Amino acid sequence: MYYRRQKDVLYLNCSVRPKANEDRIVGPLGEHLKIQISAAPLDGKAYKQLMRFLANLFHTKKTAITIVSGLMGRHKRVCIKKPLSIPPRIKIFKGALS
Repeated sequence: MYYRRQKDVLYLNCSVRPKANEDRIVGPLGEHLKIQISAAPLDGKAYKQLMRFLANLFHTKKTAITIVSGLMGRHKRVCIKKPLSIPPRIKIFKGALS
């Protein structure tokens, strides 16, 4: 499973592909949620774009999102504190915040 919820904190195991045509969630891929980011992995641009993308998707501030592990790799463990919504593309989360 690519997510874990503890109280009002959500952990996601992500597989991030930089230099994609657009920012989007592709869907589950084994134990990870596959995410495509349009920014190149140079000078932290892909990292910053991933933070903006996730903050927008989960309707939270960028400061509420941290990368727990995998900062420099494609496989990341992301912590999202108090997400206000769950994107419709992530169907497994239906009712996860109730």
